[in-house]
Amino acid sequence: MMVPTQTQYLIIGAGIHGLSTAWHLATELRERGLGDGSEVLVIDKTAVGAGASGVACGVIRNNYFQPAMRKLMAHSVDVWESDPEAFSYHGVGYVQAAPEAMHADVVQIHAEQQAIGYDSELVEGVDACHDYMREMFSDWQAPGISVILHEKRGGYANNVASLRGLEEKVRAAGASIVTGVTVTGLQFTDDRVSAVETDAGTITCEHVVAAVGPWVRDLWSMLELPSTVPVRMPDGRTVDAPMWTYWALQEGILGIDPNEFMDNRGEFPPVIHVDSDAPLYDDVDGELITDRIWGIYYKPDFHFGGVQGGASPEQVGRPADMVAVDPYGVDSPEFVVGEDFVRMWTSALAVCHKRFEGRRDVYRKEPSGGLGAFTPDSFPVFDSFRGNAYVIADSNHGYKMIGVGALVAKELLGEPQDLLEPFRFGRYEAGELHPTSHSPFPWS
Repeated sequence: MMVPTQTQYLIIGAGIHGLSTAWHLATELRERGLGDGSEVLVIDKTAVGAGASGVACGVIRNNYFQPAMRKLMAHSVDVWESDPEAFSYHGVGYVQAAPEAMHADVVQIHAEQQAIGYDSELVEGVDACHDYMREMFSDWQAPGISVILHEKRGGYANNVASLRGLEEKVRAAGASIVTGVTVTGLQFTDDRVSAVETDAGTITCEHVVAAVGPWVRDLWSMLELPSTVPVRMPDGRTVDAPMWTYWALQEGILGIDPNEFMDNRGEFPPVIHVDSDAPLYDDVDGELITDRIWGIYYKPDFHFGGVQGGASPEQVGRPADMVAVDPYGVDSPEFVVGEDFVRMWTSALAVCHKRFEGRRDVYRKEPSGGLGAFTPDSFPVFDSFRGNAYVIADSNHGYKMIGVGALVAKELLGEPQDLLEPFRFGRYEAGELHPTSHSPFPWS
């Protein structure tokens, strides 16, 4: 379709956040008698789901040590559960198995989940944990697990199918989506964004929403916002930190029939996440891979046609402005998983389940990966800048947080949301940082 020259609400990015915001905003406008949804326009430089949302593993969990993240994710799980068919959502649950070093963290997560009414079960003690997992999987053999948190809600969704469902909801609500449109700059009037320049022409707007995932660095720069930010640390020191740090995602697929990874009942198991401080040895040659804490997650997935999962991302190690985000995902010549990940992940799977011993040969050797733009504390920033520019910077927590769009829509209509308040940009200078856990993952 032709690119409009003006719109009331311009949303940049047709991933999970951009589409969810458009759907909820158009719906709110209609329900409040403020419009018919046509006031909302989504643009994307490539296509729906062409970025991080399109390569996401699809795991949906509420396993967060941070109370603010836990409350926000409970809200997002409600949205996933509101239309499982449209979102291709599988509410199989989520299991975290962890070592003694993380015991206190997991116990605290469980207690706070109970406090907000989020259904989960806690198992403590090495023997009790082993029995619990053996009841689920007869071949479970991971050593040293002393605490398990089994979330009865959550699970996973098929990323491409869920984005198609969101796209249909956006269009049904009256909003428009135009792809193949690249943002090249912004125009300002009285320190507000008055127009967005694209390679298809200039679009004037009253509000702009940046929901661009790993490309947030570029929109941030167009908004003339700082590349570094003062962060007040818990010990009272203030450090100057880069606003964006890139991490390379580590995910892949074991090419076996997903039916080979059912539980003892012959049903789909929960998503499994294992953190362990037991030394990890190569499943093929027996060499030590690491003697530091490691973690993996995995699930059977018919959409991917195998057992799909991943491990902790790897920091790129270069300043953000020196990282090539494009070409993205599997098309990247640089940021796809390598043999080190394959070796680690398949060996860890073999540590956890006997059925995966000696199966590295069926690892699907195809490009896999992506980039995430992380904030100074690795948690999202949801905030307004320059008066009318709303930035959704998910710090790679994104796909699972489908409900953020509903909250952002209300904020765009003048209703501040308590669930988003802990994620304002000002928290860095104020020292209002989120607590960190003992997990090997930067987003936990």
